[in-house]
Amino acid sequence: MVRRLALGFALVATCALVSTARATESLLDELSAPERRRDQFPKEFGYAVFPYPYRLPGIGSGLSLVAGALNIADTHTDAYGILFGGDVKGGAAGVGDIHLIPRRLIFDVGYTAVNRAAFQSYSQRGMNSAKNDFSLVEVGDTEFFGGRLTATFLDRRFEIHGAWYEGASRVNSIHDKDGNVIIEAQDPPLTRGHTTLLGARFDLTDDYTDPRRGLRLDVTRSQSPPRGSGADYYVMDYNATAYIPLPRYNTLALNLLRSDAFVRHEGETDPAALQQQLGLNCASIPVAAQQQFCNEFISTTAAANQFGTATTLGGFDRLRSYPQGRFKGAHTLFMGAEYRWNLTDEATPFDIFLMKGVRTSIQLAFFYETGVTSDNKSDLSKGSQFRSSYGAGFRIVTGQGVVFRADLAYGQEGINSAIFIGYPWEL
Repeated sequence: MVRRLALGFALVATCALVSTARATESLLDELSAPERRRDQFPKEFGYAVFPYPYRLPGIGSGLSLVAGALNIADTHTDAYGILFGGDVKGGAAGVGDIHLIPRRLIFDVGYTAVNRAAFQSYSQRGMNSAKNDFSLVEVGDTEFFGGRLTATFLDRRFEIHGAWYEGASRVNSIHDKDGNVIIEAQDPPLTRGHTTLLGARFDLTDDYTDPRRGLRLDVTRSQSPPRGSGADYYVMDYNATAYIPLPRYNTLALNLLRSDAFVRHEGETDPAALQQQLGLNCASIPVAAQQQFCNEFISTTAAANQFGTATTLGGFDRLRSYPQGRFKGAHTLFMGAEYRWNLTDEATPFDIFLMKGVRTSIQLAFFYETGVTSDNKSDLSKGSQFRSSYGAGFRIVTGQGVVFRADLAYGQEGINSAIFIGYPWEL
């Protein structure tokens, strides 16, 4: 399937996008994009191997092993993987930056499978739920795979990409916030679904990986056909980031995201029908408070089937003081500002046994973010609905095109820390 996607998209890309790239070239010339600081397709070899501890509420804890190799065998190709140990079993692997046409057509593919996972299901969508007003939904037999094809032109200043992602999982049980089982699903179905994505990037900056001046605009359309009893909807994302140069190679980054879900056909919204399809009988729970958690999960599932879900807030990239996917809704507005202070700015090779590469910059970052999401578009203009995060981070930028990031953020619900790869705010 992924192979057919790659071949089909390659034919379309090579036949149709050449004329688009030529038209875009004249537009970029008129906009006077800043010159690139370096080669946008680095080939320096690098690798990293390190342990990564995890703790999942309602599931448990353990130690995972992360490994990656960059620009393998004098190519642009990268390979990476993660192996979970402890209470979660499984792993993920992928290969990226496969140049089907050198510097023109790039393919990425990946696969993930885990036996158990959990996500927080809050009592309602939008911004009005309280910090501890959630249950934990455990899913099992989860797998996720897909591929992405990118056609790139003009030294990566203009790109069009398409992707196909498919996944499957089943709801095993619902727990309270402390991990105690509320209800276990009876013969839950394995639900499969997929998402197709098409997007474009205009990159008027001085560097694709580590921009310090210029403007970047991403426009993405993702389509999610019905998954089980879900809705048939698509999401439009408009993501703009301005990079303002400051003295001594520092940068002020300003981001604006607007995301909207458009429902073509609503999914199942009847609570009784949803309970039957998921193998959950909320009325059988003897404790009233726990029964309420079950009913709230069914209610938010029905809302998702009615309105669709736009880009969420919370986690590694937006409103970083909140848990991943903390706020969900059909419409999202987000704004962020980040000051990136470059402590060093030179190409320095490093080899510390478990990690090898070329460091080009060490950064400190200070950021402020605010955003809102809701099923009602009118709520995006209400100042009382917005939530904010602020904090600081540490980054290592490598010559291989990788950014290692550690952030500490504070908001109304406390402090959250994260270690991740890549700058925030990317789609």
